[in-house]
Amino acid sequence: MYNTSQDPVWFGELRTPRGNTVLVHDKQFPEASQGRVYFYNTTRDAIIEYAEDIVSANLHDLDGAELEAAQAEYGLAWQAAREAFMQKHEGWVEATQSKPVAKKAKPVVEEPVAQDSDEPELEVDSIDDDFDDSWSNDDD
Repeated sequence: MYNTSQDPVWFGELRTPRGNTVLVHDKQFPEASQGRVYFYNTTRDAIIEYAEDIVSANLHDLDGAELEAAQAEYGLAWQAAREAFMQKHEGWVEATQSKPVAKKAKPVVEEPVAQDSDEPELEVDSIDDDFDDSWSNDDD
């Protein structure tokens, strides 16, 4: 079973009837859906979401020589896939790693109250209201 408590990145092997493949798990990945986990699959050169209860029984640790060989063979491809994946899910990572911060309330700007002035207020009525078009200038 993958264990990232000692190392943040785990290299291991997924053993299935169809064959074995090296998987990589990074504890900095964003959290997957409920009951699922992300692994980098070296055969498919992609980070894939697996059902944790199904895959965990088939995961096996690599011994020293196998681990070194896997890191040497897949290290660069793993880093490239990880970088692309993390950029794609950047908002998820920030949301899971940062503590919620209360937003600052915007200050309420009060409108200045108009002082009584000598000028009367104008009322604007709708244009449709009984507008008299018949007004004409007698100077014509």
